[in-house]
Amino acid sequence: MKGIMIMIVALSLAACGNGKFQDLQDFVKNSGNGLRGKVEPLPEVRPYEPFVYDDFDLTDPFNPKKMEMLKLGKGGALQPDPNRRKEALESFPIDGLRMVGVIRQGDTIYALIKAPDNTLYRVTKGNHLGQNFGKIVEITEKEIKIRELVQDTSGDWTERTSTLQLVD
Repeated sequence: MKGIMIMIVALSLAACGNGKFQDLQDFVKNSGNGLRGKVEPLPEVRPYEPFVYDDFDLTDPFNPKKMEMLKLGKGGALQPDPNRRKEALESFPIDGLRMVGVIRQGDTIYALIKAPDNTLYRVTKGNHLGQNFGKIVEITEKEIKIRELVQDTSGDWTERTSTLQLVD
């Protein structure tokens, strides 16, 4: 009896698959034909070429004497005054400061500066701001012009001009 049952189940299963999914079976059977894995060749290894660092003519940036020159400056007309008392806005970089307004009292024009710590400062021509010895040289309705003194690697002081635009 068991043998007859197994025979009936096997025949009914064979009858279910008589070509209904032949296209799917053909696709699965043929999908791997002609495919081969391709591995890219390794790049060519170039021989190591050492770099010779000839520093005979170059300035040593770690020389203690050079560091003292940078701290003190070489002198000249553009050297900042190291004894001048620092103003509050000199502790912030210029790119962190925002000009948010202008106030005019008589002939004097004041600019309102918002610092990164959200404190509002009132400045006028001659005040200092920024970390590069910046000094306000002109205030208009739309911007503040600042003259900064920066030191190059040779210890010389150079002047550069920056502006703060009014933020709308």
